Amino acid sequence: MLTIGVTLRYQKFEDGRCFNYLSDRLRRTLQNVGAYVFPIAPVQDVDYMNTKVDEFNELTDKEKNIIEHILNLIDGIVFPGGTKFTPYDRYVLERCIEKEIPILGICLGMQLLSCYNDKVYMEKNDTFINHNQENDNELTHLVKIKKDSKLYNIIGKEEIMVNSFHNYHVTENSFYKICAISEDGLIEGIEYPDQLFNIGVQWHPEISYDFDENSRKIIEAFIQASLEYNNCKFKSTVTI
Repeated sequence: MLTIGVTLRYQKFEDGRCFNYLSDRLRRTLQNVGAYVFPIAPVQDVDYMNTKVDEFNELTDKEKNIIEHILNLIDGIVFPGGTKFTPYDRYVLERCIEKEIPILGICLGMQLLSCYNDKVYMEKNDTFINHNQENDNELTHLVKIKKDSKLYNIIGKEEIMVNSFHNYHVTENSFYKICAISEDGLIEGIEYPDQLFNIGVQWHPEISYDFDENSRKIIEAFIQASLEYNNCKFKSTVTI
């Protein structure tokens, strides 16, 4: 069975208690396309929600080995939306890139990809477009896709409508290729074309999957790449 890992996100209740969570919409979308969803929990004994980025300890060898074990079990990984990513998330991304595991970054996940091996460059949205819509069942603004990109090869269109649920946007990127921008010039899509599938989008294709063809194309291309990775991984374990 195809196994897709999803890194858990961090949040807290009104009374201050913290928890890790997996979006049910993302879980259902991945399961509907035939994948088993493997939640990837953080490995350090630390309050991930309230600890500042510069206060995290380095991962121990034991913690890195746990991550390595998990990554050996999956065929693709989704870095989903949320409110915060940590050095742990960045390490998981680093290892996925090194192992060439198919990667889909969504919203905050795309922002995580954008600062791979670099500083975080983000600014608060302040444009004529509403980038934080309230209704899940609509597409709210235009995105322009570059023709010389893997994302264009997947969708086959230079302009599409997308949903939008973010208050901040990335402003720079040194590793990934920018492949999509919004009408107001914000970065909406990035990719690393030298790998089987390594794409980040600022919108949420898992939310609009049921009613938007372009969202389905992205999810299904990611699933197909994960199947190809699974097949190559299986072949590498077969000895003659």
